Amino acid sequence: MKSASSAPQAASGLTRLPVARLAFRPFFLLASLFSVLSLIVWFAFWHGDILLRPHGGLMWWHQHEMIFGFGAAVVVGFLLTAVQNWTGRPSVRGAPLLGLVGLWLAARVLLAYPMGLPAWLLMLLDVAFLPLAALVMGRLVVAARLWRNLMFVPVLLLLALANLAMHLGVTQGKLHLIREGGYLGVLLIAMLMVLLGGRVIPFFTSLKLGRPKATAMVWLEALAVGSTLGVVLLQLLVLFGVPMPAELLALVMLVAAAANLVRLARWEGYRTLHEPLLWGLHISYAFVSVGLLMWAMALMGAFRVELALHALAIGGIAAMMLAMMSRVSLGHTGRTIRTLPGIGVGLGLMFAGALLRSPVLAMFPQITHWTYNLSILFWCIAYLIFLIHYTLPLLSARVDGKDG
Repeated sequence: MKSASSAPQAASGLTRLPVARLAFRPFFLLASLFSVLSLIVWFAFWHGDILLRPHGGLMWWHQHEMIFGFGAAVVVGFLLTAVQNWTGRPSVRGAPLLGLVGLWLAARVLLAYPMGLPAWLLMLLDVAFLPLAALVMGRLVVAARLWRNLMFVPVLLLLALANLAMHLGVTQGKLHLIREGGYLGVLLIAMLMVLLGGRVIPFFTSLKLGRPKATAMVWLEALAVGSTLGVVLLQLLVLFGVPMPAELLALVMLVAAAANLVRLARWEGYRTLHEPLLWGLHISYAFVSVGLLMWAMALMGAFRVELALHALAIGGIAAMMLAMMSRVSLGHTGRTIRTLPGIGVGLGLMFAGALLRSPVLAMFPQITHWTYNLSILFWCIAYLIFLIHYTLPLLSARVDGKDG
């Protein structure tokens, strides 16, 4: 009887911890900190200093951890917070949330310091994170019968599949699995940005400007989302070894780039120049199109795919995440939603880093060393600004006294 009664008390005590009340709190905080620390390691590597000897080597570790360490944590933090608003049902919190965070954190530590552990154990530990998050989200969506939001569950599961491919690639020595798994991971997160951006960017913009939200054009929405999904599905086939003409993938990427750019233009981003949290979202969405356009050009032999990937990853994904986290972390802690000092600078640095690391480097490959260094430094400064402002709010109770 004693042990049975103490369990609910322990769970209640953990739930009272502000950081354990909703998923955005621990995941936004830890993902931001992890991105800075991992890029410091990467910066040192480019200067000849080996600070880590991680599982898979530093090249694999950098690719993998920016996608499935940093990126996946932000995605899970956002989705497991948003699903509570969508369904009206309590999302994961307390001990289960801290357990999920602990699983993510254990994978980050052990991939950086493998300590002789077998590769299969590291793979199991790391790959389990996203399916568990998908299970949590899926149960809430199904219970509320909100089938529209069920689409995020297969995206999380496909992300887990891409993660598995990268692990199998390094254990089996198959470069194809590493490369194509990483590509699929980036494209899946970009698709999430298209899905979520299409919901929140026009809404936030109309709310701030006090103007009616642009009426969605059904055919344009279908083309923008459908073509982006088409890119993901074609890349999934490539991962499975299905022969895919580069011209076909490039064509679908061009359609996705154009459709999403037209979609963005209808959201009146030019009216948001006074509000960094808004223009940050609009410009980052534009970078999704820039990245897809450059990727199509790379498939046609213009330059390396890696350059296009960084336009998408830095300017499209990481910058949108910074803008979204800056907004969500205020709203969900009961604070007034406003641009805190330096956040606009941080967003500007992210876009500058994306330009340097991708289009500028494509035009001037002789300045590779400078562009690598500056893009890393700009990212670190931007996310340090976020951490300076948001660490205390994320660790503190809501200022309005509500739960969450």
